Amino acid sequence: MAQSDPATGSNALKRLWRWFWQPSTRYAWGGILIAGVIAGILFWGGFHTVLEATNTQAFCTSCHEMKAFVLPEYQASPHYRNTAGVRASCPDCHVPREWGPKLARKIRATNELYHKLLGTIDTREKFEAMRLQLAGNVWRTMKASDSRECRNCHSFDAMNIEGQAKRAQRFHAEATANKETCIDCHQGIAHKLPDGWEAHYEKAIAR
Repeated sequence: MAQSDPATGSNALKRLWRWFWQPSTRYAWGGILIAGVIAGILFWGGFHTVLEATNTQAFCTSCHEMKAFVLPEYQASPHYRNTAGVRASCPDCHVPREWGPKLARKIRATNELYHKLLGTIDTREKFEAMRLQLAGNVWRTMKASDSRECRNCHSFDAMNIEGQAKRAQRFHAEATANKETCIDCHQGIAHKLPDGWEAHYEKAIAR
């Protein structure tokens, strides 16, 4: 039986090593392209996984502030439990579905990490003191986007206005005629309204 020459194996490894660091022009661009495609797929898959993991109800309510102060209010609202059995979660109302706006919202949310470290709202007293400002931030965003996240589930075009209560019919007809948006009338749907919110709402959306 022929014995393998150790020198031959060593030379093959050396050639492979040299090719790896100094590939020929013939193979270089193809290898770079394939490696780039694989790296792109891995990066995109990882990025998308992380993005979606931070877009869940569990993630939104995982910190002390949200779990203790915000979650109980939401759980007592019709967005959490209703006769239709349809639940709107935190990201449904606060995170855009479209890719560009969603990414922009996630980037802005990094500011919340900074305030988490500072303990800006880590007690009930601090949270209540900031409630009006926090609500104003959300109202202003919703007004600027024409209540985009609300319209993922609700739209004037899909409404059977005639089947609504008389009061709702009148308000929705006026809202359509005046080109108003959902947040102009529907504040405090899932969260307690802060004291003095009426005057602050006009100031918030005027900024």
